[in-house]
Amino acid sequence: MSRTPLDDSLRFAFGTLTVLPVAVTRWDRDAARGGMLCAPVAGLVVGLGAAAAGVLLLALGAGPLTAAVATAAVPAALTRGLHLDGLADTADGLGSGKAAEDALRIMKQSDIGPFGVITLVFVLFAQVAALAQAYDGSWTRGACAAVVSAVAARLALTLAARRGVPPARPEGLGAAVAGVVPVGNALVVAVLVLAAAAGAGALSGPYGVVRGAVAVLAACAAAELLLRRCVRRFGGVTGDVFGGVAETAATAALVVLSLH
Repeated sequence: MSRTPLDDSLRFAFGTLTVLPVAVTRWDRDAARGGMLCAPVAGLVVGLGAAAAGVLLLALGAGPLTAAVATAAVPAALTRGLHLDGLADTADGLGSGKAAEDALRIMKQSDIGPFGVITLVFVLFAQVAALAQAYDGSWTRGACAAVVSAVAARLALTLAARRGVPPARPEGLGAAVAGVVPVGNALVVAVLVLAAAAGAGALSGPYGVVRGAVAVLAACAAAELLLRRCVRRFGGVTGDVFGGVAETAATAALVVLSLH
């Protein structure tokens, strides 16, 4: 049976954005475009896995903090830590104060510098604290926060892959997906995610509708700020920048979703 374009798109999304055993059978611009448009779908699967871990621990008698740690750990495991690694490398590049070429070289090194370590510590603390606050409200709020933040993080990748955003290097994942998504298509996906987040927020009451929508908007705004800073600083985007954008969006969404 021949594969459909949607099949290729989903394979690209899950094969590049998760560690799930999905083979990427096409590595061209068309597949990359479809894959980045489907990125929020991959985020939905990651978010559901994260929520399941947290809710299971709550059901077994664990406290909100333990559930929050497990919820934050699942996305890291399902991405093999690539997004967190990208965030750390991006922080090292931005914090180096060096010219673009040297900053990109620093980001490509396998070790993590002080800027990266500090950034990871604060981001993970913020994520766990926000999730613990959400779970303390109710298990539905915590689960909703896990799912919405994961989807919002991948929506940020869709928007970062829009046309007009150049790659910083001629090779790597950043070059493969940079500029592949038409702006109009990216906006359509953003509206769909925004509506879905508002609907999910309705599970915790009328205020949850607003909180879900604002969380997605905050995630996109924070990710856009980082994206623009990186484009100015490095001349474009890299795979590390995409990872940093995703973690920034997830953290911003979680902070909003933790608010009463």
